[in-house]
Amino acid sequence: MTFDGFDTRAIHAGQEADAGTGSVVVPIHQTSTYAQDSVGGLRGGYEYSRAANPTRSALEECLAALESGARGLAFASGMAAEDTLLRTIAGPGDHVIIPDDAYGGTFRLFSTVLQRWGVSWDAVPQTDPEAVRAAIRPETVAVWTETPTNPLLNVTDIAALAGIAHEAGALLVVDNTFASPYLQQPLALGADVVAHSTTKYLGGHSDVVGGALVAADAELGERLAFHQKTMGAIAGPFDSWLTLRGVKTLGVRMDRHCANAERVVRELSEHPAVREVLYPGLADHPGHKVAANQMSGFGGMVSVRLSGGEDAALRLCERARVFTLGESLGGVESLIEHPGRMTHSSTAGSALEVPADLVRLSVGIEAAEDLLADLRQALAG
Repeated sequence: MTFDGFDTRAIHAGQEADAGTGSVVVPIHQTSTYAQDSVGGLRGGYEYSRAANPTRSALEECLAALESGARGLAFASGMAAEDTLLRTIAGPGDHVIIPDDAYGGTFRLFSTVLQRWGVSWDAVPQTDPEAVRAAIRPETVAVWTETPTNPLLNVTDIAALAGIAHEAGALLVVDNTFASPYLQQPLALGADVVAHSTTKYLGGHSDVVGGALVAADAELGERLAFHQKTMGAIAGPFDSWLTLRGVKTLGVRMDRHCANAERVVRELSEHPAVREVLYPGLADHPGHKVAANQMSGFGGMVSVRLSGGEDAALRLCERARVFTLGESLGGVESLIEHPGRMTHSSTAGSALEVPADLVRLSVGIEAAEDLLADLRQALAG
């Protein structure tokens, strides 16, 4: 049975009651192998859990339904998903275009691993589609984009980049981690693959590390599944179960993340210690119009630049109390970090280096007044 409503899909897609027991929650199939009825006679197609596991299969089916894709695949981490995808679609001599403000881990993967493997790349300001078009080469196999980007919250036009990539015979890959499928549907806008760190909003509780890919095309999905099995960086059954549990409440959590972020943005936009607020929901954000067209909400991530420079940014991070100083994002609890010294330290000295006065906030689902009071006291120091 198919479901039209997003929240219904999040709760039911791939998650039918267990046939043997009637359990309404998908069981944790904590097993490495499966009894066969005869040589090659598999029960349900399962033979070894690196290839497939029923708990992981339920998560993968649910993720594909949420992104309206042909095939979903779950991995041990977001970076494992990225690495598997890139080694599937790119090889020595190929070229990939990435954002000029890409996530630090993505930049590190390209600059220290894939580059040694013979994959070349260019970092391009993807808010300008014509800059992407100009960077296309005959050997370009993919345009890799994030929107909104981490941590500068720039917005790229997915449909425009899809057109440019496809004209060149390349794929468009969209890292949809910040928006989540609740707020943004890249495949419906022409993307070929969606990537996620399921550690973040999909899991939502800061208790599991994982990644995912969703392919629009079944044939590409099969290729990715072959590499997933062959390379082996799969999500384990308990991690899959935790992520699936988190996915059930994604819609209601994202509504609260967005509402709280808007309150935080209003507060910080008027604070004298804040030089600039970066949030696509602001009318003067350069990507606001594009975001309003391709997103149903503006998300729970907010970045700010402090008037007092790096010292003020570090003080804000250290003085916050309700906002926990820590890496990652997308959990129910609010987090604060200094990207230049934490999540994006790998970009130091490169063209992708982030401003030293930048602070990134992952706005959680606590009471908004407590979050605002915490920021006020932290900025007063």
